[in-house]
Amino acid sequence: MPLPEYYPYRSKEARDRCFAYLENRAAKVWPADSREQVVATTYGRTFVRVTGPAVGPALVLLHGAAATSLMWSPNISALSENFRTFAVDQIGEFGKSICTRPIRSLADLLAWLDELFAGLDLVRGINLLGLSYGGALAVQYALKFPAKLDKLVLLAPGNTVLHCGIAFWMHFIYMLMFWRRGVPLFMRWVFADAAKRDPVWVDSVIQDLFLNSESVERHRAVMPPVLSDAAWHSLKVPTLFLAGEHEVIYPPERAVARLKRVAPSVIAEIVPGAGHDLTVVQAQAVNRRILEFLRQHESGAGGASAPDDSTSGVGSKDSGASLSAT
Repeated sequence: MPLPEYYPYRSKEARDRCFAYLENRAAKVWPADSREQVVATTYGRTFVRVTGPAVGPALVLLHGAAATSLMWSPNISALSENFRTFAVDQIGEFGKSICTRPIRSLADLLAWLDELFAGLDLVRGINLLGLSYGGALAVQYALKFPAKLDKLVLLAPGNTVLHCGIAFWMHFIYMLMFWRRGVPLFMRWVFADAAKRDPVWVDSVIQDLFLNSESVERHRAVMPPVLSDAAWHSLKVPTLFLAGEHEVIYPPERAVARLKRVAPSVIAEIVPGAGHDLTVVQAQAVNRRILEFLRQHESGAGGASAPDDSTSGVGSKDSGASLSAT
């Protein structure tokens, strides 16, 4: 059965309401010189925000679950100064992309992403950056299409390195059971640093999630798995992994320790003063470290770049390097 023309939304009215909401939000938080592009794929029309110099190297941004491309608003100006950035609204989810073919598997997601890159004329030398769910999807793409990528940046990718912990699932289940009360509690727990330093931002995330749940058809999201040691060892793309010291989806020190043991192509570091909100509460430090990594030439084992100790406070964690907070 074909999907409705407004899918993943429940109705045309829901789609129009969400599109207007996102356009109003973009007018407030997104650079005015950005342009919008819609790319046709066999899975539907994918919405992309394109920013930065036309001749700059390509940097594709994949957002987290239940978010949209606008989650990159604290980072987009810095990332787009010298890079041509492509901030994507994931197909089949809340955002301005319209899905015409069901996403049923990880293979579907990777096929969609590859078609999207082709539609954007991105063939090789792509830098791919993903946060949370977007990071989980990004590393899967890197394993399948390594020759198309230049660098990979993973910001607290969901699963991927470690399974989510018991505390996460307990909070998540409580949220599902007591939705109206549970969503604010869950978000302020996941984004605890932002809740203290930028409560308005957390309130906007909560508002997004309520609108999402009211407007988008219920569906089972595809969750990329935790990678085996062999898979991590086979990863050929130079990769930067960052996680906040207060990360709650899994212990960041354990994640860094595992990557240092099994993933020779990965530089793994911890960001102080942040959790899953590292791109918001430590935006300047995270932006700087990402750009530093992307600009480095490949060197050393597995093509990974060595971190520059002048900007990273190396050794403050037994399990790995730690960025200097700002």
